[in-house]
Amino acid sequence: MKRLTVFIVLATTVAMIVRGAAMVPEQVTIESGLLAGTVGTTQASVRTFKGIPFAAPPTGENRWRPPQPVAKWDGVRKADAFGAPCTSGPAPAGRGGARGTPAAPGARGAAPAPPAAAAAAPQQPPREPARSEDCLFLNVWTSARNAGDRRPVMVWIYGGGFTGGSGGLAWYDGENLAAKGPVIVTFNYRLGPLGFFAHPELARESGRNASGNYGMMDAIAALQWVKRNISAFGGDPNNVTVAGESAGAIMVGALVGSPQAKGLFTRAIAESGGWMGLMMARMRSSAEAQANGAAAGSIAELRAKPIEQLTGLQSAGLIVDGYLIPEDSSLTFMNGKQNAVDVLTGSNRDEANFGICPGAGLNARGGGPPMSADAFKAAAQRRFGEMAEQFLRLYPVTSDEDARQMAHQACADEINWNMRQWAAAQEKIGKKGYTYLFTHVQSVNGAPSPQGATHTAEISFAWNNPKGQANQTWTDVDIKLADQMSSYWVNFISKGDPNGNGLPEWPRYKDLNTSKVMVFGDAPQLETTPPAAKLAFYQAAYQRMLKASGTN
Repeated sequence: MKRLTVFIVLATTVAMIVRGAAMVPEQVTIESGLLAGTVGTTQASVRTFKGIPFAAPPTGENRWRPPQPVAKWDGVRKADAFGAPCTSGPAPAGRGGARGTPAAPGARGAAPAPPAAAAAAPQQPPREPARSEDCLFLNVWTSARNAGDRRPVMVWIYGGGFTGGSGGLAWYDGENLAAKGPVIVTFNYRLGPLGFFAHPELARESGRNASGNYGMMDAIAALQWVKRNISAFGGDPNNVTVAGESAGAIMVGALVGSPQAKGLFTRAIAESGGWMGLMMARMRSSAEAQANGAAAGSIAELRAKPIEQLTGLQSAGLIVDGYLIPEDSSLTFMNGKQNAVDVLTGSNRDEANFGICPGAGLNARGGGPPMSADAFKAAAQRRFGEMAEQFLRLYPVTSDEDARQMAHQACADEINWNMRQWAAAQEKIGKKGYTYLFTHVQSVNGAPSPQGATHTAEISFAWNNPKGQANQTWTDVDIKLADQMSSYWVNFISKGDPNGNGLPEWPRYKDLNTSKVMVFGDAPQLETTPPAAKLAFYQAAYQRMLKASGTN
């Protein structure tokens, strides 16, 4: 018995040594000090580092300033808990702040209620602390063997309409994705009027006559942190993919178009969002945003107020500030001046069911009051003018029921056009583009989701994360699709091409007329026939919009 005990102890010790040798050390040194991480909860090969400050607290005099350097610390900082997510101010968070869309995309907090059994279960400690203005933290998941491993890196920007969301949500738990190879980074960025507020005094203070876009500055600061520090976690600072969904994808579009983000990443993933928002739209000007901000009072007064007294401030969303975003990004992409990076873009078949297109949802959650036939036709006339007749031929309406269906379809088609044209734009400057359409309908509480393949539905599959949503029921079909989708994503993150062994071939997306997208239904398959007539209409309507606004 004594020999058996000794053998077990020795075997356990050897196993611990072997596992430790195959992982980045528990303690790593970054520019601001020593960090102690933890082993993953579901993936023993993954080490996790949470709540790492990448900038000084954006409070007091740092409110509405570019991210400031982190103070160094002595000793070992525990990186075993998420930092506070960003608050959007004293007003209740809601939809709003995402430019260029009828209603803000990606607003969280509207998820279906949990099943009764889950609601009755003992309450677990919260995954994250309460929201705070002191919130500029990031998180790292790595399966690298050592600091010299040079794994590809994905930096994720969350959605939430620029008013909600965080890098610590269970949706974005990086363990399963990191176990497939890449180093995964999530971070928090300032939200609402704390992250997207323009004011003439701030423009003068900047030295560049630019104000607003502070949340975007946080994203750039996080990418710069990755450039300087990710090698300590076994990541390659020269092989970084920036990725995001909804408002996060809108931010990705702005970064691809920004000269200030050049060189910080080599490729981009955008899920349901682009530089215009979800649908075609002009960007808001700095002058308009600053005029609105000036009415709130002086910056000295606003900085001196505690956050609970900052009532009535309006978020400007991403704006043309003349520096981070020097011009309407449509002009930048039209002239091929965007950053030369490979892209993977796409959208979901039932985007409208999330409520992002008024009158277009086909279930209780989405789109406001039902669209009538007369309202549908009037909206087409207001928006498309002389092109309205062509639009109504593509989306014929003879009844109110038709109007609801056609509004739903037109919403999804325009978003899908937006994602396709972005991939085609990158191909025009010599980079690679790949585009998808997500159509898979998952089970919720044991039944097919009434929302269908709605906005955000692809997230858990791209992250290979069945625990991202507690009320989702994963079948064998779901598990296989998530494994395939996440493998495509990992391949793209690694080499700029989603294709790999055992996966159906995903061709590059080169032009709107002939290229096909990958359709993620119950299994990946290539689109049979591109919707050429609809794509041609939206492209022509886009050119009409730009011409009318003087952008081109």
